[in-house]
Amino acid sequence: MYIDFHDETKSVISDYVDLLERLLQFAAEKEGVSKEAEMSVNFVGNKEIQELNRNYRQKDTPTDVISFAMQESVEGELEIVGEDLPLALGDIVISVDKAKEQAIEYEHSFERELAFLTVHGFLHLLGYDHMNKADEERMFKRQEEILGEFGIER
Repeated sequence: MYIDFHDETKSVISDYVDLLERLLQFAAEKEGVSKEAEMSVNFVGNKEIQELNRNYRQKDTPTDVISFAMQESVEGELEIVGEDLPLALGDIVISVDKAKEQAIEYEHSFERELAFLTVHGFLHLLGYDHMNKADEERMFKRQEEILGEFGIER
């Protein structure tokens, strides 16, 4: 899988990016994602993610992670068909500020929080959701399985 990382905050060290790259590759393998798939992970501050949250989710507050899935179909949208096209999964946007706040709040490392948010965002790209109790349980169980099997514990 091809992953493009962008750090607008210039604060995420390369060791963390390397860890997240390995974690996403591991999660992709576990989920049966094509090796030709593409996605991006973007690190931003609270101001930037609040703007995205307001514009796309009508919630005028910073959040920790937002995913923009490219494989979701929208009513009235034309389907692009082509075997030669790579599978574009979409984009994950993570607030570094929120990740730091939540690491303190949940009493675990910043590294663990980044890993959790990355897997959470990735599963959203694959169609997982938490709009109802059953879906939430399924998604959060899968997150913990992936993180645990990779070796990231609470």
